[in-house]
Amino acid sequence: MTMGADIITAIRVVPLEHYVVLSLLLFCIGVAGVIFRRNTIIILMCLEMMLNSVNLLLAAFSAHHSDPRGQVFVFFIMLVAAAEVTVGLSILVMMKRNVDSVDVNQLNRLKG
Repeated sequence: MTMGADIITAIRVVPLEHYVVLSLLLFCIGVAGVIFRRNTIIILMCLEMMLNSVNLLLAAFSAHHSDPRGQVFVFFIMLVAAAEVTVGLSILVMMKRNVDSVDVNQLNRLKG
């Protein structure tokens, strides 16, 4: 048995419903963090948590149905997440330099 087959077998041992519930829980925690928190770093971490919950669900469905297309989508979501972190951290550095705060409510001071 190859390593890839071992991983797919290990993923299939856990029922698919458990992956769905875990992914839903992680996504809801991420949404709550984006809505209720004001710190930009926390908001970026919550967005990453939301993207990773979708990745978990896609990988679980992909392994469950033995279809690699879900894993290709996971790869593209990871690329989007990396770009989001890059842009988000550059905005964060700009906020810290101009406003001396990472509070989202301070963004109105950045108007030129």
